Parts: sequence; C-alpha cells; structure tokens
Amino acid sequence: MVDNVVIIGSGPAAHTAAIYAARANLSPILFEGWMAGGIAAGGQLTTTTDVENFPGFPDGISGPELCDRFRAQSLRFGTVIHTETITRVDLSKRPFRYASDEREGAARAIIIATGATAKRDDIPGTRDGELWQKGVSACAVCDGALPMFRGKPLFVIGGGDSAMEEATFLTKFGSKVYIVHRRDELRASKIMQDRARANPKVEILYSHQVVEVLGEGVVQQTRVKDLKSGELRDIESAGLFFAIGHKPNTDFLGGQLKLDDQGYVLTTPGTTETSVPGVFAAGDVQDKKYRQAITAAGSGCAAALEAEHFLSAHPE
Repeated sequence: MVDNVVIIGSGPAAHTAAIYAARANLSPILFEGWMAGGIAAGGQLTTTTDVENFPGFPDGISGPELCDRFRAQSLRFGTVIHTETITRVDLSKRPFRYASDEREGAARAIIIATGATAKRDDIPGTRDGELWQKGVSACAVCDGALPMFRGKPLFVIGGGDSAMEEATFLTKFGSKVYIVHRRDELRASKIMQDRARANPKVEILYSHQVVEVLGEGVVQQTRVKDLKSGELRDIESAGLFFAIGHKPNTDFLGGQLKLDDQGYVLTTPGTTETSVPGVFAAGDVQDKKYRQAITAAGSGCAAALEAEHFLSAHPE
C-alpha cells in the first residue's frame, strides 16, 4: 500500500499540515517521533512554559497543552499518528520510501516538519531537571515577556547576530541584560553590535564564560568567570537565554535534499517546495529567521495545500 501523504514531525507545522491534509481526504500518516532530537513529541514548543502570543488564547496556554490540542485536532480529522522516529528515507524516485525502527512504507508525497533543536552549553544549573524552563530558556521572543523576567537582570550567552537581537529584545522587559561571550570580539555584524552597544541596558562581558546558574526553584544568580584573570562573580539574575544557534533536524535525510550551509532545508521562495518534487518542508526545519509557532503553523498549512495540488497533478 502506498500512502498519499506522510508527515514527519510533531510540532505546529506538522499538525497543521495534517489537519489540512486530512480535511482534503488525503488520509495523512504522521510520524511524531520518539524523543527525536532529544525532545518529546511536540518539539520545542513542549519546552516552553507559557505561550502568550498564539492567537486564540488571550490568557495564554502552556506549550505542552497547546501541543496536545494540536494532536487532538489532527486525530479528530482522521490523521493516523505513529509515535516512531523516521530514521531513513529514499527520495530518489516516487513513491518515496521511508522507514522507522518499527515499520517501512511508501508515500506519494512527504512533508518534512522535523524542526530544529536549540543548541545549549552544558552548564550546571541549566540542564533538564535543574533550572531549564525555570528561568533558563533558548528563545527570548518566546519567553522574554513572562512576568518572572520583568524588571530583573538577565543574561544572554552568545556573540552572533541572534545574541544581539535577543539581548536587545530582552531590554524591553529586564532591568539589565548581560551578553556573555568567550572571546575578545563578537561575531555579530557591525550594525547588530552597534545596536547592542548603544543600548544603555546592555553590558557585554567579553572573555567571560557562564560556569553555573544558581537558584532555588528559579534562576536567582548567574556565576561568570573572567577567562583572563580567572575571577569568579555571582551576579543577581532572573533568567539566562542561550543564543548560540539551532541545529535543524535533517540528518536522517542523508543529503538527499538541498540544504543551506547551516543544514536548513532550502525551499523555493514563497513556497514549501524542496529540491525534490513531491517533498515539502515546513516549520523550523526550513525557517531560521522567525522560528515561531504561528509561522510554523502557517507554513504547515502551505505545505499541505501544495502537497494536495501536487498529488492532483500527479495522480499516479
């Protein structure tokens, strides 16, 4: 048996694609993964405590609950969901082949919505089960407006454009934002550096490293080390944000789709079409600019509509 559409992923892009494909009577099959990328089904959204910027929830909603609602809606319209991780695909010809550890199959179209995993340094106090999502985050835009961060000192780890952007964003809420960078010079573009330096709330700690995050139940202090003098300081803080990049979850593709130099799936501008006709990409696996639940959902909708159009034009 050949499936019409197989969707690989479990976040807002994947489930929006599933909802649209199911309503179009395409009988989608969705593989939500099993701790794929080290994250539970639902993707990065499951690591966000309060989501306050997704339309329809004026009082906010927790990330895991929002993911559960996505999943329930997919199931309601008939999506078949397997809690399995796709480990390999063959995109050399249609129907495409796919395999998990439990099953193999074929599909007339595939939607890749595997997302990206935020990079995190292994720092005591920031790990899962410690203060991760209790003041430690990897998305300032997602979490920075939470009440726990307002009027408090905050930390950003990184030296690139993302770090400058996240730090500048956090100055809207925090009393002060420290940017911690291990080197003497930032990697960010000059315009982004100038913007950060010009902000009176930003202090850049060059040649410094965060060595521990401290707190009882929530972040209360950040311990930094001067890499030149060896001096340690404990600085009051309510939050720490990693801004050292993301790794798109594309390893399983085995180089069969065109990727950019950072590993993100390249899509035709204005579409979700990849370098292989019949394969579409949605969400953070192809979006390194916005990385929001709502933009991921929008691209998931587009992928399903484009897959439906493709299948209509290629009925074989």
